[in-house]
Amino acid sequence: MNISHAFRTSLLGAALVMIAGCGVETVGTAATVGAVKKNEIEQGRVLQEQVQQQLQKSMEQTQQRSDQVEQATR
Repeated sequence: MNISHAFRTSLLGAALVMIAGCGVETVGTAATVGAVKKNEIEQGRVLQEQVQQQLQKSMEQTQQRSDQVEQATR
């Protein structure tokens, strides 16, 4: 079977385009995953701050109640 030079060149070109397309898709996917992870980290930080604030508020309330009990038992 004799495949012409032009056909081989076209086939090689098409293969290179397909391979390059896969690389672009991989890069795009990696960028998307990176953006999602960054968003998850930021949401985690916000949640951590909220939990710390709630914990601080709870500790303050516990201290206030402890002070009230102590004053009531004097």
